[in-house]
This record gives sequence, C-alpha cells and structure tokens, in this order.
Amino acid sequence: MAKITSRSPLAPKGFPDLPLVKGVRFATVAAGVRYQGRTDVMLAVLDHGTSVAGVFTKSATRSAPVLDCQAKLGGAPDGPAAILVNSGNSNAFTGHYGQTSVQEITDAVARVSGVASERVFTASTGVIGEPLAHDRIVQKLDELNDGLNVDRIKDAAEAIMTTDTFAKGSGAQIELDGHTVTIAGIAKGSGMIAPDMATMLVYIFTDAIVAQDRLQALLSELADKTFNCITVDSDTSTSDSLMLCATGASGVDAGDSPAFAEALHDVMLDIAHQVVRDGEGATKFVEIHVTGAASDADAKTHGMAIANSPLVKTAVAGEDPNWGRVVMAIGKSGAAADRDLLSIRFGETLVAENGWVSPDYREEDAAAHMKGQSLMIAVDLGLGEGKATVWTCDLTHGYIDINADYRS
Repeated sequence: MAKITSRSPLAPKGFPDLPLVKGVRFATVAAGVRYQGRTDVMLAVLDHGTSVAGVFTKSATRSAPVLDCQAKLGGAPDGPAAILVNSGNSNAFTGHYGQTSVQEITDAVARVSGVASERVFTASTGVIGEPLAHDRIVQKLDELNDGLNVDRIKDAAEAIMTTDTFAKGSGAQIELDGHTVTIAGIAKGSGMIAPDMATMLVYIFTDAIVAQDRLQALLSELADKTFNCITVDSDTSTSDSLMLCATGASGVDAGDSPAFAEALHDVMLDIAHQVVRDGEGATKFVEIHVTGAASDADAKTHGMAIANSPLVKTAVAGEDPNWGRVVMAIGKSGAAADRDLLSIRFGETLVAENGWVSPDYREEDAAAHMKGQSLMIAVDLGLGEGKATVWTCDLTHGYIDINADYRS
C-alpha cells in the first residue's frame, strides 16, 4: 500500500483539544489487520439509552459492515451501544465471508462488553476484495475493553486512518437550559471522496438527549449540507459511514433546539472541510459558490460538475485561471444554463460575463488569486434564486503517486 510520508500542506496545526463527551469511552489497539507498527482498530462503547443515527454510502456494492449497520438502525434506544472500526481492509466485495466476519466481530464485542449484538455497529476501511482477518481483531477485544477511557478520542481518530496524513476531529459546547451540551466528532477520509457519502468514516458523539427518529432526521438534513457537498475525486466508496450518537448523559433534551442543530452543523462542516484539506495529493482548498440557478438542486449540480472536472482541478493545481474550463463544466452538467447570462469570478476578480470575457479582466489579477492555498470560484447563472456551495481540492501528481500502487 502506498506510504504517505508527509502531512498535507492544507492540514490544521494539530489535532484539536476536543471536549469530553459524557457517556462514551474509547480504546484502540494494533491488531495487524494490514498495517504494522500502528494502531488499526478502535472501539467506542456508549452508555445505556444512547440514540444512534446513521447515513451511509448509496453504492450498489456496499460493504458487509455497511449493510449490517443499515439493518440495525431505527427504533428506541435499548441498552448500551458499541462501535468497532478497523483500518487497512474494507471487508467489501468479500461475499458471504464478509458477512461472517461482521457476525464474528459483533458477537465477540457483545460477549466482551455486555452490549447486545444488535447494538454493535462495525465499519471497515482499506483495500477492497480481500477477506478480513477478523480473528486478529477478535483476539484483541479483551485488551480493547480493558482500555476504554473517555479521554481517548484522539487515539480513536488515529486508529481509523488509511491514506490520511492527519487525524481529523472537531467539537463544540453550547449552553442549553443552564446546562452544557457537548459535541465531538472524528473522521477519516482522504481519497475516494464524493457525495452519497463521501472513502470516509465519520463518528460524532453528543451527550444531549435526542430521540432516535429526530436524531436521524437531523443527521440526514445536515449531511446534505456538509458531507454531501464535498468531493476529492468524484469516486463514491463502498464503505462510507456517518454515525451520530446521542448518549443523553447531560440530561438536556436538545432535539428541538436550533442552537444544537447549528452547533452540530458547524462540527460536521468543519470535519467535512478537513477531509477535503487532506485530499490525496492536495495543495489547494477550493470553495465553489453557485448563485442565480433555476433551483438549489441545479446550483448544486453545476457546482459538483465544476468541482469534479479533472480539467478544472488540474488548472487549479497549475495555478492557471482557466475560466474556459469552468464554462465547459457548466455546459456539460445537464442543469439549466444560458451562456449569455453567465458570469464567473476567481476570488474578487470578474473574469467573464454575458457570454464573453469581462472587458475589465486582467489575467494577472486572477492569477494572483490562484497562487493562494484557499481559493474561491464563483458562478452566477442569471436564471433564478437557486444557490449552493460545494468544496473540493486540486488534482496533482501526488494523487497519482498515492493511488497507482495503493495495493502494493
């Protein structure tokens, strides 16, 4: 497997100091699933009564862990819950063997932790098509269970990494009814990132009380505004999983709180941006803002067409303000567009309008913007009120280097 030797130039300075979420404990081990000399399995155990919600990949070739998680979601919380994640092997495209691996792991977690097997959720990330050595994980479960601690969320973030160059996390605390409610989340994701979901695993925890049906609705709504608005390479994973767990340990019911929803959105968007900033080989973080579309859906279609265009992304990598490639991407998207109403900006520089290059355009102004690490491409369709914002990164030789020998 390709070895990542350097931290992304777009990475934050370090892992954030996340607030502790009451009602959840973490542990990690090195099981040698694929990687040697590093942790590769994490276990999270959540208190009795925890609500669990999830959003998963829409791939037709979903992994065995994804299918198992989807089957278990729903209904009122009953007893504690657990999440076990391994890196290095995705347990995808492994036929009946994959289902057996999931069952062996969930049953073993249940025996060791006391969590009912139908409340044990698993995920696997890594190479596709190779049987998961689940026995290596099972053999480490006693060690995992003994090591559970509320302050090990950073260790958990590190254990689930594959081609990531940094561990990803975000958190927030808000005051509701005179009490503090905490949210903290971790993720892995670097390549094979595109909507529905995005190779991405995300686990977000809160000590708020939120009923399962409300938690699910809130997660689905916010996922469409965050994780489903990012793309690294247009490829959708077999294993994408986004789970939100509400332990209720704060004693505060936040299900109908706008402040809680806003804080959760901010945490999810921060993590989503970190995934893009760790895009394989990325050197530029790009926000694409589309306005004036016939509808919000059309705006997002145009935005993703631009964000996923290899020609746009390589121009960004080369710091070339090639607005013609943006025009191309809009034209091929399939959403409504009128050439003669279109305007395009790179940063604050108007580069094109009314179907032609702007008469005031100076390429050196746009070129100066392209030299930055955080870029903005803004498009106005001139057709209506529809708008959307999506995020992507550039496409460099580094992406090829990482993926050309991923299984080697």
